[in-house]
Amino acid sequence: MENLLLKQIIALTNKSNPLISNLANAAAVLANYENINWCGFYLVEGDNLYLGPFQGEPACTVIPKGKGVCGKAFEEKKSVIVKNVKKFKGHIACSTMSRSEIVVPIISGGEVKAVIDIDAPVINRFDDKDREIIEEIAGFLAKLFIEGNVKDNHKDEEKNKPEAAIEKLREDYDL
Repeated sequence: MENLLLKQIIALTNKSNPLISNLANAAAVLANYENINWCGFYLVEGDNLYLGPFQGEPACTVIPKGKGVCGKAFEEKKSVIVKNVKKFKGHIACSTMSRSEIVVPIISGGEVKAVIDIDAPVINRFDDKDREIIEEIAGFLAKLFIEGNVKDNHKDEEKNKPEAAIEKLREDYDL
């Protein structure tokens, strides 16, 4: 199945831009995911996740490792799908309207750098197909953590050109 969300994110990201700018555009794209009410990123700092770019209602700003769905995905370094958040012990709501949730870690260099968190207003919204789509997006975004996001990180002038960065990402994903 073609991942149109990934294609849009690739088109809107640029390795020479700050990470926060790339994640903000990625959150805007993810907000178009069908039947959701909140989506965004939590970034790792130490043993906590801190709220990053998102779309939706205001959310909690700090989540300790192992707490809630995001903290569990962070701790276990794997995706977590919750069919009914009311039945998930210790659920932390980004939105009072949320009924199901998927969280996918962004792993770079063997370490979780961030998580993608998406909530839906209906029970049983997310399945393995959704997990595969979001994991593919997380894999792409992980490259941004590996290769840096500050313009002067690149010693090679050609790599610093936005067009070259986008073209390299397209090659990496056969687009």
